[in-house]
Amino acid sequence: MALKKRSYLQLDYIKLHRNTRIGYLFVLPSLLVVIFVLVYPVIQAFLYSLKPEYSENSEWSFENYANLISDDRFVESFNNTLIFTFFTIPAELIFGLVIAVLLNKEFKFRGIVRVAILFPWALPTALNAIMWRWMFNTEFGIINYGLISIGLIENQLNWLGKEPLAMIAMMSVSTWKTSSFMALLLLAGLQTIPKDLYESAKTDGASDLKSFFYITLPLLTPAIIVSLLLRTMDALRVFELPFNFTDGGPLNTTETISLYSYRVLFEFVEFNYGSSMVIVQFILIMIMSLIYIKSIKNIDY
Repeated sequence: MALKKRSYLQLDYIKLHRNTRIGYLFVLPSLLVVIFVLVYPVIQAFLYSLKPEYSENSEWSFENYANLISDDRFVESFNNTLIFTFFTIPAELIFGLVIAVLLNKEFKFRGIVRVAILFPWALPTALNAIMWRWMFNTEFGIINYGLISIGLIENQLNWLGKEPLAMIAMMSVSTWKTSSFMALLLLAGLQTIPKDLYESAKTDGASDLKSFFYITLPLLTPAIIVSLLLRTMDALRVFELPFNFTDGGPLNTTETISLYSYRVLFEFVEFNYGSSMVIVQFILIMIMSLIYIKSIKNIDY
């Protein structure tokens, strides 16, 4: 009887390993695609970055990375990227949270409003940038017309031709476009919070404000971190918006790392030097992503 039981266990063990191998075979094609599409370009870019630009010296070195430090335009694009990220992400989070809380309430035509709020995010970034470029136009733009009409300014402002107005305008467009995306993610998080908690808090005499800070925010933290992770990654590699909205101007004050590396790679045709910029940007995004992922792990569910 014991031998029979042992043989059953062996059969189960063999069956389990066979299913595991079959599982690996199903995953293998996707894994190969990921390696070919994601991992290989990063490795290739890193190897390119170790080769000197326009030099007969074929030895690998970190010369391109050393040159980045003394490249004022790269340093400026790096700072522009950080400024853009650290100002737009909090603004998008605040607006997205307000929109999500409002959309989570019961009201008439809520479904239509939820769809309509996604309209800015659904529009292509390039189209958004061109549309807003005209709206910020000094002479014909509706922004100057509206501000003068309500008395906030007296004269027309050269939004896209003056520092720091161009960066402020670019951050405003990004906030307008992606707050709805942030709201969508946060709304999904709000839907998972049990309504019983709010009813219990209301029975205990808690105000709506206290319920928000002691129930909504703590339980919404995982959704907030995930939305911050996604948006921070997008902001650190922003390209389409500055390319179509300001073209990096005036005087490169809105040029981001992605836009400058694109120019170095495809306009100046300096593949090795441009690859070093891409690798630095990749490392920056990896560090920020790891910080967010570490934050998610530390949350006590």
